[in-house]
Amino acid sequence: MNLCVYCGSRAGVLPAYADAARALGTLLGQGGHGLVYGGGNVGLMGIVADAALAAGAPVVGVIPQALVQREVGHTALSEQHVVPDMHVRKRMMAERADAFVALPGGIGTLEELYEVWTWRQLGYHDKPIGLLNVAGFYDQLLAFMGHCVAQGFLDEAQRNAVLVDTDPARLLQRLADAAVRATAPDDYSRI
Repeated sequence: MNLCVYCGSRAGVLPAYADAARALGTLLGQGGHGLVYGGGNVGLMGIVADAALAAGAPVVGVIPQALVQREVGHTALSEQHVVPDMHVRKRMMAERADAFVALPGGIGTLEELYEVWTWRQLGYHDKPIGLLNVAGFYDQLLAFMGHCVAQGFLDEAQRNAVLVDTDPARLLQRLADAAVRATAPDDYSRI
């Protein structure tokens, strides 16, 4: 399985965030999985990539030309694709992935998470999506999504389409199991 990981280009204030990124990257390599991510070598992005590489995982980075300097493009990846813009980046990452997971991050991480979640709701893919809820990072977001359900803007099935866990190994296994069961063909051509 190739796992697309969305996460911060910063490490955040809690050491638990970096620990989780490192653990997930290591688990990818140990489990024979690959990593697809934003191509940077800073923050949680760099930590998950370095850990995956150290554990023997193939790592594919996809970074827009405008962000090569800002996110400091990683130079030791299995593949590094420099693309013209964010739209091409996100589509290529989605096409190369069998599942998606969000680690802690800021608005870019949230935007990428919500985009693949929306694409799944619209039927563009049937790939599993997960949230690694490190140290309660996503508790308020999950509460807000419950509020969306309660207010009639989201149905319970769509909210539950995202797998949530606090343990990287358990979440990775759940995503791998769900990826095997995914049945719908991908159709990113309408995006």
